[in-house]
Amino acid sequence: MNGKNASVINIISREANIKRKLRRHLQDLGFEKSDEGALRIQGSGKDIVRTLHRAQREERLRASSDFIAAKAEKLLGYFASGKEIDPEKISPVLERVAAGTPQGDLFRLASLTWSVPVSNGFGRRLRYLIWDENNGKLMGLIAIGDPVFNLAVRDRFIDWNTHDRSARLVNVMDAYVLGAIPPYNALLGGKLVACLLRSRDLYDDFARTYGGSTGIISNQEKKARLLAVTTSSSMGRSSVYNRLKIGDQQYLKSIGYTGGWGHFHIPDGLFTELRDYLRDMDHRYADQHRFGQGPNWRLRTTRAALSALGFKEDLLRHGIQREVFICELAKNSAKILQSGKGEPDIGALLTAKEISELALERWITPRAKRRSEFKDWVSSDLIDLFGRQTRVLRNQLESLNLFKETASG
Repeated sequence: MNGKNASVINIISREANIKRKLRRHLQDLGFEKSDEGALRIQGSGKDIVRTLHRAQREERLRASSDFIAAKAEKLLGYFASGKEIDPEKISPVLERVAAGTPQGDLFRLASLTWSVPVSNGFGRRLRYLIWDENNGKLMGLIAIGDPVFNLAVRDRFIDWNTHDRSARLVNVMDAYVLGAIPPYNALLGGKLVACLLRSRDLYDDFARTYGGSTGIISNQEKKARLLAVTTSSSMGRSSVYNRLKIGDQQYLKSIGYTGGWGHFHIPDGLFTELRDYLRDMDHRYADQHRFGQGPNWRLRTTRAALSALGFKEDLLRHGIQREVFICELAKNSAKILQSGKGEPDIGALLTAKEISELALERWITPRAKRRSEFKDWVSSDLIDLFGRQTRVLRNQLESLNLFKETASG
């Protein structure tokens, strides 16, 4: 057999191998093909969503196993047990997180407990830890980053055209991490955390960090102001974000649902193989992943690889719709985003401390009086949120005597 024939056989064999892996993975998740060739999954609800994210989450946990082993002993002490919380004395404070710091490590460890894998964000980013100052324990996380360029429900809500969006999307961010840590989540702490998106603290931090930045895509200087933050519920309709209102002020507004397209059901390992396949074809998407080279590089890369392998685009239609919300920081945010004219009306914008006090009175304190289950949570229960890494982590912590101490404490 000459070298040319061997090369052709290797390419065919590689394509067949990737196809088999992809079909097997989708079948394992529970997907079937409809008569039209689109993906279809039986059932609905949060358990289905968790199942679809399972492979990607386990990959993230495996990739982070060394980090967990090295950092867990020191960091687990920052997570509260229910008995350490006095609902009448909870005092939330925001702390900005910088890369390469112990706070950054804590943010990473806490985000690994999310049932849906947390992305690293891209482009501009602001990350925060929310602390309970009364006991020194972690309450929740916030991370906002650059939004995707195309988001139909957002664009319809603002009612801007492509030119307007290109010029003024710099004033919008997306909350890609937003939530409370156990046991504060049982006290409706997620509502408090979400309200903090509309705080003077985030508005001012954004202005200091990115107010005089140059647009990566346009390469033009822009006086960016944080006018709006979008976020989406990974579990379909959100019970935490809906009706998020204190007094007359609405903090998050539902603006519709995504179309059920995406790539989250393609785990990192398979995506790497798809990307390598494109690279061998000298396809431009294989390594075109800097922000500013177009919207959602991973989605476009996956689509290109699937097309090259002979799959229909419908393979990216997973059917899981996310509810999308928008937080408008200025009273006239939508008007400025649409027209590009005017100064932000932020006279009624409260500080994180002021918002927290209102949220405690509105949700946390009444919840604690009605439901006492949060007291049963012990910080060592957090280990059970690390998926298949749980057994390994338990063994590691027991060898350090940490697990026994947190369980007994």
